[in-house]
Amino acid sequence: MTPQHPSPTDPSSTTSAGRGLAVRDLVVHYRDDDGTTATAVDGLSLEVEPGEVLGLLGPSGSGKSSLLRAVAGLEPASSGSITWDGADLAGVPVHRRGFGLMFQDGQLFPHRDVAANVAFGLEMAGEPRARRRERVTELLELVGLGGFADRAVSTLSGGERQRVALARSLAPRPRLLLLDEPLSALDRALRERLAAEVREALTTTGTTAVFVTHDHDEAFAVADRIAVMDLGHLLQVARPVDLWHRPASQRVAEFLGYEAFVPAGVLPGVEDDALVALGPGSLRLDPAGDLRGTVRSAGFRRGVVEVVVEVEGIGPVTVVEPSAPDRAVVGPGEQVRLTVDVDAVPRLG
Repeated sequence: MTPQHPSPTDPSSTTSAGRGLAVRDLVVHYRDDDGTTATAVDGLSLEVEPGEVLGLLGPSGSGKSSLLRAVAGLEPASSGSITWDGADLAGVPVHRRGFGLMFQDGQLFPHRDVAANVAFGLEMAGEPRARRRERVTELLELVGLGGFADRAVSTLSGGERQRVALARSLAPRPRLLLLDEPLSALDRALRERLAAEVREALTTTGTTAVFVTHDHDEAFAVADRIAVMDLGHLLQVARPVDLWHRPASQRVAEFLGYEAFVPAGVLPGVEDDALVALGPGSLRLDPAGDLRGTVRSAGFRRGVVEVVVEVEGIGPVTVVEPSAPDRAVVGPGEQVRLTVDVDAVPRLG
């Protein structure tokens, strides 16, 4: 069942009775190669409720990994606070925070087999051997690696290694799991499949998590809410569906893949001057449509055809059309007409 969250557009809303993770006015600095100090996180406030999966989304250099490392205790905070269930974590070392970590490379132990890797945290916690074995079996089944317990990690594919890393991170039942770009080294098709599996594993175990990624599709697949960061600042926090349909600014919309930004009055039948965002799915090919354009490119992608159209008065916009064997496919240079559902197009403040 999807947890109930604070207002998706209010990053400072209060978690239930102060439970879960709360970041308040956090500032994190780092030292550049030339010795100068730069700001990675700039006065950011954010909360994550127990059982919630929060996606932390932003481009490279946005500060999302620095925020994650500060929460983990790997990076010192210059000012502000980080609390869990109301208790300040300042001065609490990494190994005493009760948080789990999962990174891009998995960081598996090459000299241990799969079961021993998954059991590592349980072993360090002094869990009895029988309990360790039971937990390892349970988690390997959960991540789709039943029967892999005795395999050497050197024999695993990239996707299998990340599944083992996820199982190992979940094994000690962390009160918060921090995942830093865990799928970014994999190819797109595998990332899409594993994103769904990560979501299932986190929700099945009821794990509270922060999932860092630069890929909005990945964030949409995994998270209950998404926090968008750029240049150390929090731009918007919302459920995936609200983020897509109601981006708070042009910067957020650009990062989500919207391609053209025009006054609403440019669109047929609209008279106001609000700025609107157009992107994949905003327009559709329609012989009776009021918009005209020229096809720049068209390509097939898993059941749909993506057509990039240079729309008159607007610019290039991607049109996504369903594919069928008997459906004619437009080609570069063709003149087309298009229509837009103005009620479904985001208006930007």
